Amino acid sequence: MEVSIRQKNNQQEFTLAAISELASTSPSSVSSSSSSLSHSLPVIARFDIDDGVAELRFRQESESVAEFLIDIRTAQLFKLGPIQSVCISEASSSDKEKSYSRGVTIQFRNEEESRAFHWAFEQSKNEVVVQAPCLPNGELSAAKSKFDDKIEASSAKMYFHYYGQLLHQQNMLQDYVRTGTYYAAVIENRADFTGRVVVDVGAGSGILSLFAAQAGAKHVYAVEASEMAEYARKLIAGNPLLGQRITVIKGKVEEIELPEKADILISEPMGTLLVNERMLESYVIARDRFLVPNGKMFPTIGRIHMAPFSDEYLFVEIANKALFWQQQNYYGVDLTPLHGSAFGGYFSQPVVDAFDPRLLVAPAMFHLIDFTQIKEEDLYEIDIPLKFIASVGTRVHGLACWFDVLFNGSTVPRWLTTAPGAPTTHWYQIRCVLSQPIYVMAGQEITGRLHMVAHSAQSYTIYLTLSAKMWGPGAEQGGILQTSSCKLDLKEPYYRMSQPQAYATPQDQQTQQLINPQDIQIHAEDFDEPELLQQPSQNSGAQFQ
Repeated sequence: MEVSIRQKNNQQEFTLAAISELASTSPSSVSSSSSSLSHSLPVIARFDIDDGVAELRFRQESESVAEFLIDIRTAQLFKLGPIQSVCISEASSSDKEKSYSRGVTIQFRNEEESRAFHWAFEQSKNEVVVQAPCLPNGELSAAKSKFDDKIEASSAKMYFHYYGQLLHQQNMLQDYVRTGTYYAAVIENRADFTGRVVVDVGAGSGILSLFAAQAGAKHVYAVEASEMAEYARKLIAGNPLLGQRITVIKGKVEEIELPEKADILISEPMGTLLVNERMLESYVIARDRFLVPNGKMFPTIGRIHMAPFSDEYLFVEIANKALFWQQQNYYGVDLTPLHGSAFGGYFSQPVVDAFDPRLLVAPAMFHLIDFTQIKEEDLYEIDIPLKFIASVGTRVHGLACWFDVLFNGSTVPRWLTTAPGAPTTHWYQIRCVLSQPIYVMAGQEITGRLHMVAHSAQSYTIYLTLSAKMWGPGAEQGGILQTSSCKLDLKEPYYRMSQPQAYATPQDQQTQQLINPQDIQIHAEDFDEPELLQQPSQNSGAQFQ
């Protein structure tokens, strides 16, 4: 059934069956402005903005002047039945001391028109219109969304430009571990999607929306802020049997409005070290804005895994980069004054590559993030206490990190992991390298802290400290034997994954007793017991509340 809606210059008009004003306690001079509206003729309702104020105007279809006006800022709309609603608005008398309510009952032609009207009302009510002083060029400053308030405009521009290009979408689609796991998680859990409303947060090419439609979703809203939204529309239109149940919405989840709540959210919000690019915050905002109570989220939880590592080759490779600045006669110029700064700069870059898990010198611990419970603000600063027991005596060159996420479907819970030793993904793993390694013995305790602070360039500043406690006789009376710290920018990593990886032999690095890959707990069997989904192991970082 077609809904009678017209849109012009961002104004929406609805043809209603009838309206009638409710009795009011207002002064008589303003109480009956709608009395001239005939109940027998159709009425036009128009959502409009006048001098920055969102208004709802009613007029007879044959008239051009509004006979009844409601300020949406102070109005509430309630359903009385499938095709009948009431709109109540606060107002004040001319002496500005008395307030009262006025209202109107609205009769719609059909249920679809009623739903569309309610959606348009909420859109107008939630729209932010800022009255700002004139700038030197005479233009008004634009209103900022929550995203704009915390993210630099230059960073956002580069971010959306990057993801608006098909070649980068292809890179992600060709990560078959990533794409195949998402497909399996959706299709194996059809019961969670069949007949449900789905919101795809950061839809990109629209591939996850198409998966959800394949699984029987009632309708999918694919939300994408970059120019990729146009490509998504084209791809979805080329798959009409699925596309008829998918609507692409170009915009940020912090700003757009949807006509209905979602039963399930699906997204791929993970960046390097899980949190890079800060899209997890948008995922959480979408949860708070659009998800029904107890709705599902795919993925459901994420874990950041950490373990100390020993890699002499990597350490020497990074340190050698600064040798250039040790030249004392570079075309007659002494470069050595900058050697220290260059040395520190190279060690401030997290290393992104795929490494051999035999380089780990202790069993890994993890930090749990529950996407269904965490607050957006909790992602601004993440603090993880570290504690390990060394499996071998060696030099510790830093902390290795990776992540996994759980799609907690009703039928088949499925994990997507980026662990070393597992099939490689486009995320690889990440290592924070210390400029001053520490020495440990087998069985020695390694403590420290991983502190991550979000910044406006859509990433995090990382502060890492690792310490080795005194070992041997008298250790109970001793404190920290050695400590090493570093500061890194997750936004500026050293992408090493395309280079050949040379791993140390036992003779080179005494790694014959290093931890085996199977000791890294990354499998779904870890969560056979329900309580493990709620409580990390004793050596894990503090769980977000």
